[in-house]
Amino acid sequence: MSISVNRSACLVLGSLSLILSPASGAINFEKQILPILEKRCMECHKAPHLENGKKKEPKGELRLDAAWAILKGGENGPIVKPGDASKSGIYEVVTLPKDDDAFMPSKGDPMTPEEIKLLKGWIDAGADFAGWRGNMEGAPADVAAAAAKAARVREHEIFYQELAAGLKPADEQATAKAKAAGAQISQLKADSPLVRVDFLTGVSKCTDDKVAGLLPLKDHIAQLDLGRTVITDAALKTVGQLSRLASLDLRQTKITDAGLESLTSLKKLQTLNLYGTQITDAGVAHLASIKSLKQVFLWGSKATDTGAEKLKAAVPGIQITLK
Repeated sequence: MSISVNRSACLVLGSLSLILSPASGAINFEKQILPILEKRCMECHKAPHLENGKKKEPKGELRLDAAWAILKGGENGPIVKPGDASKSGIYEVVTLPKDDDAFMPSKGDPMTPEEIKLLKGWIDAGADFAGWRGNMEGAPADVAAAAAKAARVREHEIFYQELAAGLKPADEQATAKAKAAGAQISQLKADSPLVRVDFLTGVSKCTDDKVAGLLPLKDHIAQLDLGRTVITDAALKTVGQLSRLASLDLRQTKITDAGLESLTSLKKLQTLNLYGTQITDAGVAHLASIKSLKQVFLWGSKATDTGAEKLKAAVPGIQITLK
């Protein structure tokens, strides 16, 4: 399929909707869209290559064989504006009158209303490539680093999406009661039932009892900041019941090695801040059973290199900040 070199070059991406339906849920680019592009578009819109002994350039300087290239667009600029189909050339050309010179496809059957609707939905939802990178040949020098960063961001988003799966919003009365007791509570995202809790406006008033008051929200708390509060090990018995807790800040508190044992029940915990505590290698040893851990901050504690190395051996890939 040949695509003209102006804004209508974007049309090809419209093919992505051919095998989708509204009930199919989130669109997976690599599994559902890429095969369509390869079948209909890649012949004319891929990296420069030899064909019959001659070098063939992508038409309109537009490549569709890589995420970075699709976002870059062709000779007339970007072809997709993630999050806004109304400002995306690809959506414009498939909704033009059929007698418009820029209408696409120029050959073959036009997109159906359903396909156009799906295309709009994909773009408005963010034109997500879900970690797919494609052909990196000819990519700008900084693209590889940017792609790696994007992959990490995507991994983070997926983690919290899965963490929230099947969870209904927190009880409003329980939330109001916790706030009245001094907790600051906010949703991680506007559409997420998961929440972040801290006591930053009243750290000296955050006691073990205030933390116990969070139990009605135990299934919804994904991030908890108790840094610089006056809690003791007793509060950690409550914290150990927060089944979806992914991030916990205990910096500059009076918790002890014994208290950390209460955290071993946290199977989703990824980040733990123990900066400025009295935690020693004995406390660090309790963390070895939390295989979900990715980052632990021990700077300013009494833990040693020996304790840190043992934790690294027990939890592969963990990052530990000790000094």
